[in-house]
Amino acid sequence: MKKIILAFIITSFISSYINQMQAQVTFFVSNVPSSTPPQDDIFVSGNFENWTGGSELYKLKKENGKYAITLPQQTGTLLYKFTRGSWASVEKSANGSEIPNRSYTFGGNGDTVKINIANWADVSSNSTAAPNVTILSNNFPMPQFGDRKRKIWIYLPPGYDDNTASYPVLYMHDGQNLFDQYTSFAGEWKVDETMNELSASKNLNLIVVGIDNGGSLRIEEYTPWENKTYGGGDAEKYTEFIVKTLKPYIDSAFHTKPEKKHTCIMGSSLGGLVSHFAALQYPDIFGKAGVFSPSFWFSDTCYQFAKDHANIQGQKMYFLAGDSESSGMVPDLEKMIKSMKETGYDSVGIQKKIVPGGKHNEQLWSNGFGEAVTWLFSDVASTSAKNLSELKQGFMVFPNPAGKSLQIKTEYPFNYQLRIIDLQGKIAIQRDTIGNTAVDISSLPGGSYFIECTGQNLRFVDKFLKD
Repeated sequence: MKKIILAFIITSFISSYINQMQAQVTFFVSNVPSSTPPQDDIFVSGNFENWTGGSELYKLKKENGKYAITLPQQTGTLLYKFTRGSWASVEKSANGSEIPNRSYTFGGNGDTVKINIANWADVSSNSTAAPNVTILSNNFPMPQFGDRKRKIWIYLPPGYDDNTASYPVLYMHDGQNLFDQYTSFAGEWKVDETMNELSASKNLNLIVVGIDNGGSLRIEEYTPWENKTYGGGDAEKYTEFIVKTLKPYIDSAFHTKPEKKHTCIMGSSLGGLVSHFAALQYPDIFGKAGVFSPSFWFSDTCYQFAKDHANIQGQKMYFLAGDSESSGMVPDLEKMIKSMKETGYDSVGIQKKIVPGGKHNEQLWSNGFGEAVTWLFSDVASTSAKNLSELKQGFMVFPNPAGKSLQIKTEYPFNYQLRIIDLQGKIAIQRDTIGNTAVDISSLPGGSYFIECTGQNLRFVDKFLKD
């Protein structure tokens, strides 16, 4: 009888073990984008490992250009995506857009799931970033957080490499969403396109530094105080990283104007909250701040912090919100502005815009970016023009649209430099000329362009269409 019972136990154990083995799932990645760096590893990340973005425990084994990983039986449904080690390199669809989480539900038998990865966020061949946007580093050190690293983008104004001029600097959060549709979460701000147009139309030239968010670490890094539900509270370290690590590097490596008058910080939502905090925490560093749809709801401590720190003169802060965001967005924003003014913040340095119908999304922030940055930097714009409207009385550009030639008629007989600039900020034609002239534009592709004429401390800018 004992032998029968023992045999039953052994049989049950073996059966259970076999079932567990059979219930494993193997993810087999047979195709990856041709742009995949050959030295990079691929990871699977999901709800089974707290969405880390790239844990060593879940690195796929590579063999003959194929990748595979086997996961043991788990409860319920796996939600997952593939990365190359961080959310900055998460997989995307073939056209570079966001894809929904992949899912797999365990059954009673083992399974092999064949995977095709169509694109990567950070090496997409479909990037919409302008040519003057580059990746400064994919692994910029953040010593305030130990061995944590972060992807940093940099936008350099048109003509940066052609002169030794120094430029103001704008630091922005959520770098994934600023320049490139195909790294963005839900659409980009078009910071590069807007800045290139402002460079051509208003001669407003800035260096823009974009700092990627840390994915699951975003709440932690962008919030100065803890929320009982959502956690957080490490923004002091994050802002210290910008002030004491990133900014000194930028100022040493690029032609910058490092003074506070020329330094701005900007972000939206939690990025708006941390921008507001940084400007009040470091008023000697940031002379300007763009605070878009700020998450003041995260902690009421923000109001007390403003009362303790907002007695500031000579700083500018631009607030933007939509009236169709959360019910508390506009009241919270107005409460903060009132608190700042009562504390002693110079009311001349505050600009507020409430957008009718504006919702909490990238479209609102993208649409508001140009106006905000123009106001914030109006006191340091590098324009050489006395008054653009006065100059337009002395210049005429025709025909518009233009074909093979563009005619310029002017009342000013002096020498001036003529530049034709495309919407990407590239100089298409540049030459010195005098008085009335004709410009051969037959080689230009069709599209919209800016024409700029500068001389004798005067500047004229107009826009034309090439057929």
